[in-house]
Amino acid sequence: MALIELLSASAAFFLTVVGVVGLMVGSFLNVVIHRLPLIMEREWRAHCAELSESDVAPGTDVAPGTEETLSLSTPRSRCPHCGHAIGALENIPVLSYLWLRGRCADCGARISSRYPVIEIVTALLSVTVAWHFGFGWDTLAALFLTWALIALTMIDFDTQLLPDSITLPMLWLGLGLSLWNVFVDSPTAIIGAMAGYLSLWAVYWAFKLITGKEGMGYGDFKLLALLGAWMGWQMLPVIILLSSAVGAVVGITLIVLRGRDRNIPIPFGPYLAAAGWIALLWGQDITNAYLRYSGL
Repeated sequence: MALIELLSASAAFFLTVVGVVGLMVGSFLNVVIHRLPLIMEREWRAHCAELSESDVAPGTDVAPGTEETLSLSTPRSRCPHCGHAIGALENIPVLSYLWLRGRCADCGARISSRYPVIEIVTALLSVTVAWHFGFGWDTLAALFLTWALIALTMIDFDTQLLPDSITLPMLWLGLGLSLWNVFVDSPTAIIGAMAGYLSLWAVYWAFKLITGKEGMGYGDFKLLALLGAWMGWQMLPVIILLSSAVGAVVGITLIVLRGRDRNIPIPFGPYLAAAGWIALLWGQDITNAYLRYSGL
């Protein structure tokens, strides 16, 4: 109780604790971002092997069930170059990277700077959420949503996948929170989830009928449904407009500056996630500003 009272009484202490927790969560998110797609791939290969009644899954020379057990907790993190197991002192968020000077303690191979960047970004976004909402249940809920959106963003950026194991539980959590009017009430959340899914579903099929190509994946539908469940249907126009604008700018920039092939798909999930996070904190302010300056 004393800790809770201190957190609620001291904004500086509260933000510091949230920042430290954000660093630790960011370290865990690095594991999720790397391993979850691999776990999904193994499950798909095992299902393919079952359907083909084969002892060996397609695309691998290893029989299902004989691979090393892989989960979010096992095996221990290790260097991809030499297999050196990462000890506790080598796994302190950001500090270990600086202490090791960005290199493996055993073989000296360079460690990607992406790991501390994700840890720092997670901490900064977590502190921003805590500063915006203050001490309370809204902050706790918003932190879980923020962490989920970070994981979904990076996984979609890497693999063009939005795992159901993240989107669906978070969608249901948003609907559940609406029972206590956290962010929105239940009717608003339910309509938001339905409208979020169906709006992109309609765009997907319209684009496919016109061009014969798939413009986005079903994971995008579920992600927008998730955001609709958390923020209600009123925020969907803001989220769609923000994500479309950012996606168009980034896509055009990649094509012009890097010569990216127009036929290579650009994941839409990161833009939806970023727009959803912005709408969670400032969506109402953006809407009010638009109505004020447009004279509506």
